[in-house]
Amino acid sequence: MSKTIGRMKMGKKLVEKIDHSSKLRVDIPAGMASSAPPLGSQLGQRNINIENFCKDFNKRTANIKEGIPLPCRVKVHSDRTYDLVIHAPPTTYFLKQAAGVQKGRIRKGELAGKITLKHLYEIAKIKIEDPPNALLSLEHMCQMLVGIARSCGIEIVREIDPVEYEQFLKDREASIAEYREQLQLAKESKVLRTN
Repeated sequence: MSKTIGRMKMGKKLVEKIDHSSKLRVDIPAGMASSAPPLGSQLGQRNINIENFCKDFNKRTANIKEGIPLPCRVKVHSDRTYDLVIHAPPTTYFLKQAAGVQKGRIRKGELAGKITLKHLYEIAKIKIEDPPNALLSLEHMCQMLVGIARSCGIEIVREIDPVEYEQFLKDREASIAEYREQLQLAKESKVLRTN
């Protein structure tokens, strides 16, 4: 009986522990990883050396313009080491940059900006390199981007008249400022009602 117990204990040592932890999914601005919340607390909960992680991330993103949001996946191992996978910036970031806008649509049916088919194709070529999109064809990636652009209020056209589009962007900036003003007034009136 004692031999059986000894073999069971030895067998337990040979079997590897199953890792039930999930990957940390977080967007970190390029070159700006810091120990401040929320990133610091998320890394601390997973027993990752925060200072080393920030140095590693900032070093790996040194060639990217500072502040660009980068989706990251961090898999933590039991010995406190980690695998860091850095993806290309989110699709919405690229679409807004190509359209020259800071914000997608505010109200349903509103046009936030325009991009050309060439912009769409170039963004698709970048996004297809991300591991989750590896099995998609370029055509499917473009179709996916069309749907995302539509949800952001970005119209895809063959050509853009620069003068006309510049005027459109000025008008939209004015409408966004008006919208923010309305939100501020609504917030102030709500504060007055609760006092």
